[in-house]
Amino acid sequence: MTAPQEGGIPRRRERLRPPPGEASRDETWPGANEAKHEKLRRNDLQKRARAQGLQLRHSEYGYSLLDAAHKRVDDRGDLTLEEVESCLART
Repeated sequence: MTAPQEGGIPRRRERLRPPPGEASRDETWPGANEAKHEKLRRNDLQKRARAQGLQLRHSEYGYSLLDAAHKRVDDRGDLTLEEVESCLART
């Protein structure tokens, strides 16, 4: 326990241990860089789609591009980010 600073409330600094079988609270996830790269790429593709009047949507099946009438471009809802990028390059 630390002493109160200038009449403040005393604070206790103690790290809690993670439950057995769980990872530590410190970031140890090896795929953090890849996840960040995918997020930035997805955001870039969303901006490019909006500039062309389209929407980029994601579901459990994959990505889809929707036009202004909310119809799927290429009639697919299972696109990967690579396929979305090539689709945006075509239009």
